[in-house]
Amino acid sequence: MTVPKLFTPTRIGDLDLPNRIVMAPLTRNRAQPDGDVPHALNAEYYAQRATAGLLISEGTQISPEGKGYAFTPGIHSPEQVAGWRLVTDAVHKAGGRIAAQLWHVGRISHTVLQPGRASPVGPSAITAENSRVYDGEGFVPVSAPRALETAELPRIVRDYAQAARNAREAGFDAVEIHAANGYLLHQFLADRTNKRTDAYGGPIANRARLLLEVAEAVAEVWTPGRVGVRLSPFSSFGDIADSDPMATFGHAIEGLSGLGLGFLHLVEGQTGGTRELPPGADLQALRRLFKGSYIGNNGYDRGLAIDAVESGRADLVAFGKLFIANPDLVERLRRNALLNPPDQTTFYGGDTRGYTDYPALEQAAA
Repeated sequence: MTVPKLFTPTRIGDLDLPNRIVMAPLTRNRAQPDGDVPHALNAEYYAQRATAGLLISEGTQISPEGKGYAFTPGIHSPEQVAGWRLVTDAVHKAGGRIAAQLWHVGRISHTVLQPGRASPVGPSAITAENSRVYDGEGFVPVSAPRALETAELPRIVRDYAQAARNAREAGFDAVEIHAANGYLLHQFLADRTNKRTDAYGGPIANRARLLLEVAEAVAEVWTPGRVGVRLSPFSSFGDIADSDPMATFGHAIEGLSGLGLGFLHLVEGQTGGTRELPPGADLQALRRLFKGSYIGNNGYDRGLAIDAVESGRADLVAFGKLFIANPDLVERLRRNALLNPPDQTTFYGGDTRGYTDYPALEQAAA
């Protein structure tokens, strides 16, 4: 019987992967509270899932200002770098490959999570409606942001570049720039959240400027083939929207492709929701603008993933919630075996329950 292409090796950028199944970045809020440092429990969690062709880490904040949720890891201090080294060593020992997702939440934060209880930052002083963040005790509405000054934007770019250097020091195999789901770089792209009148606002080329400057800076730290970008062109997560997403994201994707980046990772539809697209949306048209590998994400099951790769609609497919509950997801999908259902009450924060205690196939059979 022919093996579905989903389970065959591939190369994306400078990375050789044993299969085309990616573990999506998944916020789990289990870093050490003191210093947002990854630790041994996180290493165990990622190593359990190392049979994925590529693991993409949970969002890891590039600076204290980039933090939007309690107990999420950073990658800006020596202690955090050492903590991530525990994770990457464990993944490599298990035969896996892992990319660090570089994250700045922008306006999706609260003053209690910011240094000195300062206001969160964004392209414009517009508060995200109906948006909540985890402050360590529960989910609370985001705080009102302040607009970043033009003179501050080079610092933002430097923070991303330094986080990329830290990721190399921590032993990651690649990095993914998080420019999706209504966070900082997405906020600059979208005209609903970007009302600036300087060189970073107004026309599409200006609104895409920060993303492209960040991508260029990160690609100079790594080889471009070990850098990817995550986008969500049609998602409203984080109270975000653009009046012409095909034009806006088409311009951004062409610019990213021109840098020779290794992969483009798109949320197809609503983040964590429907795959349905708005009128005029064309994922394949966007995908064709990018010369590197394309990772499809959002609501995939086995059949949809196999069909997407066989048909060429995607080069790889990322799974999220299914990887939370199934550490051996690759083997379960290969065998078309039953899947553990995820326990959503344990997604954010906690200990081993719902994190490292989901049984693999052999354990379940026993």
